[in-house]
Amino acid sequence: MNDASRSSNRHVPTGLYLRTRFFSASAPLWLKASRLESAVLRDEIEQLKIDRPIYVAGVPRAGTTIVTEMLARHTDVTSHRYSDFPNVYTPYWRNWLAERSRRRPAKAVERAHRDRIMISTESPEAVEEVIWMHYFDHLHNPSTNQVLGPGTTNPGFEHYYRDHIRKLLLVRGRTRYLAKGNYNATRLGYIRQLFPDARFIVPVRHPVNQVASLVKQDRLFERANTEDSRVERQLGLSGHFEFGPGRQPVCIGDGKHARMINEHWQASRRVAGWALYWHSIYSHVLDTLEQDSELASAVFLLRYEDLCREPAPVLSRLFEHARLDAAGADPLVAEYADRISEPDYYRADFSAAELKQISEICHLTAGRLGYNLEPETDQ
Repeated sequence: MNDASRSSNRHVPTGLYLRTRFFSASAPLWLKASRLESAVLRDEIEQLKIDRPIYVAGVPRAGTTIVTEMLARHTDVTSHRYSDFPNVYTPYWRNWLAERSRRRPAKAVERAHRDRIMISTESPEAVEEVIWMHYFDHLHNPSTNQVLGPGTTNPGFEHYYRDHIRKLLLVRGRTRYLAKGNYNATRLGYIRQLFPDARFIVPVRHPVNQVASLVKQDRLFERANTEDSRVERQLGLSGHFEFGPGRQPVCIGDGKHARMINEHWQASRRVAGWALYWHSIYSHVLDTLEQDSELASAVFLLRYEDLCREPAPVLSRLFEHARLDAAGADPLVAEYADRISEPDYYRADFSAAELKQISEICHLTAGRLGYNLEPETDQ
């Protein structure tokens, strides 16, 4: 095998890449198979209630993965896993067959983000975005408003989505559904319209440190794509448009911020682009909550720094907000309280000019979240 061949297989396993392309190309057939699956299971799934589904959403690099991992380990909870992709369409049959097949125990490895988080095929993951993309074809178009609020209607999606969740609960023998999906930060109102008792967790982080982590990840995935050109395609087919050459800003409202973010990125002004991305998403979330007090009561704004400094009390509040039984939560709180710490594998290393830039873009939203953006306090 020559050097080019070795490089082309470096980041995306060939088998996964081919399966992803197959299921993407044949999605209409798999949606028909899903409807058949639902028809076969109709009597059973109709007896299941979607009880207080839990949604973790926000901006990447604020703790969404570790929060999802903890919640998913509660005995009442299930979520999508890495193994549920790329066949996201028939969750009951896929999981039923997987549970009855002879497989080696899932081996944990550090994920592609190189951030100390170990994952296996059975780890929870953001998988349902592929479903959203099929039924809302404007999503991830940076020139079209992607906010889904109260009043949004899509009967086809709503019927499919409810059945999908209930089939996953049925095959896993759980009562509570958990979804990790950063893009759901612009869909809080619509999701609550579908599930009035839904619970939401939106992790937030000091913009200087979060932008530093976003920039680091963006460079990491850009480099990976130069070594394996399939990375960009794989991310897009998976519903991930945050990092690398295929990144797209989330268009909110008139798209002014999305256009400016793209301009920054295209001009290699990474720090400014990611700072504006941070401001755009979190300011939208805060504005949405200010306009809807009932929705606000269902949302827990979890500050990353608080989680790292006082993990036990913050985790207790997290599980309480999610309305999860203490008997299943308390052992997890005790376990993770000893494991959680601030990252030491990188540090924010911005120039004075870059710190000023972040402050100018983010200071209003940061203040609303209780953060002080004075540069001398951030070093």
